[in-house]
Amino acid sequence: MASMVPLISPEIRAKLETARVARLATLEAERTPHLVPICFACDGSVFYSAIDRKPKQVAASRLARLKNIRETPQVALLVDQYDEDWSRLWYVLVRGEAELVSDAAEQKRAIQLLRTKYPQYSADMLADDAPVLRITPARITAWGRI
Repeated sequence: MASMVPLISPEIRAKLETARVARLATLEAERTPHLVPICFACDGSVFYSAIDRKPKQVAASRLARLKNIRETPQVALLVDQYDEDWSRLWYVLVRGEAELVSDAAEQKRAIQLLRTKYPQYSADMLADDAPVLRITPARITAWGRI
């Protein structure tokens, strides 16, 4: 059974630090879900994801996730691990609000967190002025081997 976790516990934070990918769910204008895999970092209270230099089919400003967040900031973020040994399964589901970071100091701090976690970002895959999303959790659910 899943348990409600009011804060990001040290156990959850340890899982988040090693997890390589999350799935970000946003709502389109028609209230249909939109789901994309993202790279992320957590500072212990909020989550960050940036629009990096991986190839995109549209300009960063036109990405569906950004448009959706501007219209409806409520999001879900799923971080999980699958293993053929089902005793090792776990997930962390974050429900909260997302917004683009507007403060330059916070943007710089978030980019540094992301570059620390992902070596590819230190190798020029993340611009110094990349748009950064902040996801502020309202509720976190954790399940499995946390």
